[in-house]
Amino acid sequence: MTFMVTARTSTATPPKTPKTGLRERKKMQTRQAIRRAAYRLFEKQGYDATPVDQIAEAADVSPSTVFRYFPTKEDIVLTDEYDTVLEAAIRDRPATEPVVESLRRIAVETLGRSNARDRAELVQRTRLVRDVPALRGRAAEHTARDARMISAVVAERSGRPAGDLTVRVISAAVLAALQEALLRWAEDGHSDDLETRINETFDVLTRGLTL
Repeated sequence: MTFMVTARTSTATPPKTPKTGLRERKKMQTRQAIRRAAYRLFEKQGYDATPVDQIAEAADVSPSTVFRYFPTKEDIVLTDEYDTVLEAAIRDRPATEPVVESLRRIAVETLGRSNARDRAELVQRTRLVRDVPALRGRAAEHTARDARMISAVVAERSGRPAGDLTVRVISAAVLAALQEALLRWAEDGHSDDLETRINETFDVLTRGLTL
């Protein structure tokens, strides 16, 4: 889920997620093993100095397996299990609820379910995106994809046509605002309360981008 906060925790259980079968659980475990191995290596020797074959060895899989789960090295940092449940989470919110409020609730509630490991990975992820140009570029591609998905769901539940400009602007603005909140959190050394930062961000959106 790109750089959106709900995408930045990788092990907490999403709400109302259907029970997964053995095959899917094994795939999830493999993804997590690859990601955790990569984070350990990135922390120890840096992102640019860590090749994919070294990540594969640390995760006890082949390089081809890494690329089967993550098309690029950047995707190891930017992709997680929430990518498949964000759409369902939006649909689960009341249809009459403003979309900005729906996304606020999803973001804050997901943070509330995160554990210590999730938070540690979130800190490392935001630091990497702040510091590595290749990750920022790839994050922009993921954000554009997420904006299209959010726009489609919001248009459907609001009765607006697909591609409606207002819906697209709202979706893009929310994701851009969340990215700025996370970057600011990283720039401040992850010292302040992220939930407070997220709520402040959505307050700006709710009041209409006024100063």
